Amino acid sequence: MSIRGLKKKQPKTFKVKIITVDAEMEFSCEMKWKGKDLFDLVCRALGLRETWFFGLQYTIKGMCTWLKMDKKVLDQEIPKDDPISFHFLAKFYPEKVEEELLQEITQHLFFLQVKKQILDEEIYCSPEATVLLASYAVQAKYGDYDPNFHEPGFLAHDELLPKRVLRQYQLTAEMWEEKITAWYAEHRGIARDEAEMNYLKIAQDLEMYGVNYFPIAQNKNHTDLLLGVDAKGIHIYSINNRFSPNKSFEWSAIRNISYSEKELTIKPLDKKAEVFKFFSSQLKVNKLILQLCIGNHDLFMRRRKVDSIEIQQMKAQAREEKARKKMENQRLAREKQLREEAERAKEELERRLFQLEDEARQANEALLRSQEAAELLAEKAQIAEEEAKLLAQNAAEAEQERQRLEITALKTKEEKRLMEQKMREAELIAVKLVKESDRRAKEAEHLKQDLHEAREAERKVKQKLLDITRLNYAHMVNYPQYSPADTRDTNFDKGSIKLDLKDIDLKRLSFEIERERLDYLEKSRRFEDRLKELKSEIHALKLEEKQSGLY
Repeated sequence: MSIRGLKKKQPKTFKVKIITVDAEMEFSCEMKWKGKDLFDLVCRALGLRETWFFGLQYTIKGMCTWLKMDKKVLDQEIPKDDPISFHFLAKFYPEKVEEELLQEITQHLFFLQVKKQILDEEIYCSPEATVLLASYAVQAKYGDYDPNFHEPGFLAHDELLPKRVLRQYQLTAEMWEEKITAWYAEHRGIARDEAEMNYLKIAQDLEMYGVNYFPIAQNKNHTDLLLGVDAKGIHIYSINNRFSPNKSFEWSAIRNISYSEKELTIKPLDKKAEVFKFFSSQLKVNKLILQLCIGNHDLFMRRRKVDSIEIQQMKAQAREEKARKKMENQRLAREKQLREEAERAKEELERRLFQLEDEARQANEALLRSQEAAELLAEKAQIAEEEAKLLAQNAAEAEQERQRLEITALKTKEEKRLMEQKMREAELIAVKLVKESDRRAKEAEHLKQDLHEAREAERKVKQKLLDITRLNYAHMVNYPQYSPADTRDTNFDKGSIKLDLKDIDLKRLSFEIERERLDYLEKSRRFEDRLKELKSEIHALKLEEKQSGLY
C-alpha cells in the first residue's frame, strides 16, 4: 500500500476549542464523532471520571444550549466557527457536595464555576458570606497566611467580591482586603482542596445555588413567572423573587413531565393533585427544560439507590486518597513545623551569633578604649609628676615668699604703727589748726570790725575836715583884713599829721592781717599736702596687708 493510499484513508477532522473556567484547549475531531465522543475526549484530557455532572454548552441565536451526547456534533445546530467553541461546564449540581464530589478535579471545577457565578451575581450571596467565601478562595490560591510575605496590597489584582457588594458599602479596597485577610489568617493549615470544599459547602446553602431559571407564563399571553430546575425538583417563582418559590415539585413527587410545542405539563405522582401547565417562549426552551429535568431526575434517583461498582470503587479511591492526603498533609505539617522550628532555631543562633559578634566588637572597642585610657593615664601620670615637681618648686618659692611676707608684715605692722601715730599727730595738728583758724578768724573779724570802725572814723574826720575847711574859707571871705594863712597852715598841718598817722596805722594793720592770712593759707596748704602723703602711705600699707593675707 502506498503512502498516497494511507493519506486517502485518514478521516476528515474539524477543530474544536474547549473553554473551561480557567483554561482553553483545542482538539481535532472526526467528522463522524458524536457529542459523547468529544465529551469523553475532553474528560480524558482533564482526568475527570465524574462525568455525569458536566456537559458541553454553546450559544446559538442568543440562547445557551447543551450539546447532545447521542447525536453527531456536526448534525446539531452549532455555530459554524473555526474552531467551534464549546464551554465545558457543570450541567447538574449535587445535593451534598461533600458526599458526591469524589475527585479533586471535580471539586476544583465546581469551585471555579460557583465562584464565577457568585462574582457575576448569578447567585445571590450576602455581604458577610461573600467575605468569608473570599477568604477561603484566598486560602485555596495562596496557601497559609504569612504576614512577612502577604503584605498589604497583595489582593489588589484579585477579583473576590461581587460588584454589588462593593457598591453597597462605602469601603475602600484596603478596608475590604483587611476584612478578608482577618478571616484568611484563621484558615491556617487548611489545604487547597479542603478550602475549596469549605467554599462549596457554604455556597450550596444559598437559595440560588444550582438553579436554572426559565421565564414561563400560565397562559399564552403573559410571562409573569419563572421556572427553576435544580437537583431537588422543579420550583415556580414570581418574576421579581428568585429566592422563595411560590410552588415546588420534588422529583419524588413528579409522575411525568411532557411538552407539546410551547406547552409544558407537570403531572404529580398523586393522581388527584392538579396538573400544572405553563407556556414558554420557544419550543427549544421546553426541550432544554425537559433535558435538564430528565438529567436531574436521573441523578436524584441514583443517589437513592445502592451505588454502582464504579461509584463504590471511586468512593473507596477517594477515601484512600483523602487518607493519603491527610497523612501527607500531616507529614508536611510536621515537616513544616520542624522547618519552622529549625528556622526559629537558626534565627536564634544567628541572633546569638550576631549578639556575640556585637559583644566581641564592643569588647574590642572597650579594649582599645582601655589601651587609649592607659596611654592617656600614663601621659597624665607623667604630667602629674612634672606638675608635682613644679608644685614642689612653687611650694618652696611660696615658703620663701611667705617668710618674706612675714618679715614684710612685721615691717608693715611697725610702719602701720608709726603711720597711725603720725595720723594721730596729724589729727592733733589738724585740731590745733582748726582752733587756731577759729581764733584767727575771730581776730580777723575783730580786725575787720576795727578796720571798719577806723574807716568810719576816717570818713568822719575827713567830713569834719571838709566842714572846717569850708568854715574857714567863709571867715576868710568875711574878714579879709585878717590873714589866717598861718593859722590855716598850722591847722592844716595838724590835721594832715593826724590823718597821716591814722592812715599809717590802718595800712600797717591791713598789711599785718594780709600777711597773717597768707601765712595761714600756706600752713593750710602744707598741712593738706602732708595729709595726702599720709593717706597714700596708709593706702599702700593696706594693699600690702591684703596681698599678705592672700598669700
